[in-house]
Amino acid sequence: MSPLGAILPAAMHPMAVLGVFVGVILLVLLLLYGLVRRILYICQPNEVLIFTGKHRIRGDGRTVGFQTIQGGKKLRIPLLERVDKMDLTNMTIEVSVRGAFSKGGIPLTVQGVANVKISSDSEGSTPVLHNAIERLLGKRRDEIMAVAKDTLDGNLRGVLAKMTPEEVNEDKIKFGQLLLEEADHDLIKLGLELNTLKIQNVTDEVGYLDSIGRVKSAEIKRNALIAEAQARALSTVRDAENRQDTELARIEAEIRTSRAETERRVADALTKKDAMVAESRGQILAAVAKATAEIEVQ
Repeated sequence: MSPLGAILPAAMHPMAVLGVFVGVILLVLLLLYGLVRRILYICQPNEVLIFTGKHRIRGDGRTVGFQTIQGGKKLRIPLLERVDKMDLTNMTIEVSVRGAFSKGGIPLTVQGVANVKISSDSEGSTPVLHNAIERLLGKRRDEIMAVAKDTLDGNLRGVLAKMTPEEVNEDKIKFGQLLLEEADHDLIKLGLELNTLKIQNVTDEVGYLDSIGRVKSAEIKRNALIAEAQARALSTVRDAENRQDTELARIEAEIRTSRAETERRVADALTKKDAMVAESRGQILAAVAKATAEIEVQ
């Protein structure tokens, strides 16, 4: 007799036995489904899963007790592995320092905004993601943002000490780029990635930047007045040159007209002279012919 038959009443109908068997199978399947759901982890694109418990060798030869999964799925070994998640989405952090001394000893107040995220770089001999796991795993998102802000504030003070107030105030893009380069190295050690960093405002409490601005405004105004005066002078010179060119053109036209009139009059005089000469010659020839004829008659 089978074990199933031993636990069933002898008078149980075969269909009832089949129903119990199917019920047992369904129960087993439900238990398996529930177990798989508890140990199967699917990683979303904006997160990383950390399976802790088994030792693995990194690319640099170091042995670590975790494995990372990005954009995939993996079964957790019950009792032997634990699974944690790290959010890879962007974190917007307001960066600000007050009374930080710049090069030259002028204290400045700087405000900016940075976009930071936990790095997803898990390739190479020293994956940046592993730094984040070792230093930030288990911390809340606000705690991670606080660590990033403290780091950026410290880098901001360091960069300010290398630049004069004029450089900071006049070239915020260069200032932000230097800060980006300075902070990126420290953030990588924490496993963080700095996407953007923009300086929004630079002020001081002693009025140094205001005085620089007034001097700059005065220089701009002076340069504008000089440029305007030069433009007016150039316009006057051009007007005079245009009037001179117009007058010279008029005089040259009158000269050409007078020359043409003189040439016409000379031509008329020559024509009249030739006509008078021809008329006189004709009269003389006529008189000679008359006299000749009279002589021949006599």
